[in-house]
Amino acid sequence: MRNQPLALPHGMPAAMEWRHGYDRRHRHATPRLGRYTIDAHDSSLSFTSRHLFGLLPVRGAFAIRGGTVDVAEPLSGSRVRAEIDAVSFRTGNAQRDAAVRSAKFLDTDRYPLMLFVSDQLDATAVTGTLTVCGVSRPARLSLVHREVLADAFTVRATTRVDRTEFGVTASRGMAGRHLDLTLEIRCRRV
Repeated sequence: MRNQPLALPHGMPAAMEWRHGYDRRHRHATPRLGRYTIDAHDSSLSFTSRHLFGLLPVRGAFAIRGGTVDVAEPLSGSRVRAEIDAVSFRTGNAQRDAAVRSAKFLDTDRYPLMLFVSDQLDATAVTGTLTVCGVSRPARLSLVHREVLADAFTVRATTRVDRTEFGVTASRGMAGRHLDLTLEIRCRRV
């Protein structure tokens, strides 16, 4: 069966993508109520930014350490907690990766974990608090894709963060100020 868009349920924004590549008997419009764990092996946080005064793109990723998603009714009562492994920062350039993990940027010896905790969830976005280098700031992640199976689901969400808001201010100009983040998590029902 080819992956193809499904019809969107009434009231679902057009920005929400539904795809399937599995038996329709196991597809549900929303995840079942209950607790899900984030599968660290099937989840990631990727980013794009610019460097050299905005001339060149930089792409990279962080590993997801784990977390939980509690799906509730109403949906606004649902909660997300995602732990991101700051030490796993990688762009494919070992020298740059070591510099970003150093005390000058992410200081992963002191802050090995980044954390996102939601306080509100709806069909289009998850809002909450992102903590980086011990500094917490509000964050809104736009939901751009979800795939729901009987006891699992995958969600892709995007946001833009300003690293200087988290106290990561080194190399202004040389390293991009904004990072476009894409969080893709696979959750399995507990």
